[in-house]
Amino acid sequence: MTTTNQPTRRSLITGTAAAGALASVGAPVFAQSAEMTFKWANNIPVTHPSNIRVREAVEAIKKESNGKVEIQVFPNNQLGGDTDMLSQVRSGAIDFFPLSGLILQTLVPLAGINGLAFAFKDYQTVWAAMDGELGAFIRAAIAKVNLHSFDRILDNGFRNITTSTKPINTAADLQGFKIRVPVSPLWTSMFKAFGAAPTGINFSEVYSALQTKVVEGQENPLAIIDIAKLYEVQKFVSMTGHMWDGQWILANGKRWAGVPADMQALITKHVTDAVMKQRDDIRRLNNGLEAQLKAKGMTFNYPDVKSFRDTLSKAGFYKEWRGKFGDEAMAKLEKYSGKLA
Repeated sequence: MTTTNQPTRRSLITGTAAAGALASVGAPVFAQSAEMTFKWANNIPVTHPSNIRVREAVEAIKKESNGKVEIQVFPNNQLGGDTDMLSQVRSGAIDFFPLSGLILQTLVPLAGINGLAFAFKDYQTVWAAMDGELGAFIRAAIAKVNLHSFDRILDNGFRNITTSTKPINTAADLQGFKIRVPVSPLWTSMFKAFGAAPTGINFSEVYSALQTKVVEGQENPLAIIDIAKLYEVQKFVSMTGHMWDGQWILANGKRWAGVPADMQALITKHVTDAVMKQRDDIRRLNNGLEAQLKAKGMTFNYPDVKSFRDTLSKAGFYKEWRGKFGDEAMAKLEKYSGKLA
């Protein structure tokens, strides 16, 4: 198993213009004169739109607060893997941390509900749910564990399966398949229902796990596949779109409660603006990524999702998670997704 510095090397910026624009991300940006200093950490490569937009937000917050608020950004797992950083934001060692709801599910079970397989057919449905009643219901659950979550969730995208050995055309192709999944009960449950052999691995170790054949494949949005250079260790992209995933921006509840109301409003304004711009960035990025990844040697296929949904239904996947999430939560999801078998 690799050390966490491997993805950092694999995520080095290409192009001097990009390097110049982003060179200060991850470097301390706060001065001793600041009245409030914060740490913002994430698991995302430095060139990802999420980091570009958060850097803009950090600078705008500093400017509009007249230097009173300074935020230091640590991208690309610099402060640990997802589970480590979640512990740190709870303890107060980290102040802000964007995290997939499906990983947050280990602490807040309801947070994984948006990841139920094939729940969302398109982005219009995603944003109606996550900016609406379903998202508010999830945030209320997050607040119960003393974490503050901002109203708008970052877009991580619809997830697709990549492999080094074969295309995945039907659910049967996943029988016995060794696939990396994030450390999340829902992901593990879903791929076990397909008959696969899922292994929970933090993103900081994904490249090495694929390179050394610990696993044969993984699943992620196209933007992550490209930016993390997974095309170097994977051959096939199967466009399953099996779930949509986003990142809630979490704050340590005690620290956030101690921030004056006017500074809370300022931070929230710029964080929300960054999220909305990031969503648009991902949309535009996705429009060209398939062609780019094909040019880098990846082969795409487009499965019919019916075999996947039927397999999950027969395996009792939806019934199991209906029981875990509860009827009230499922009703809020199905208001947008329609009835899930």
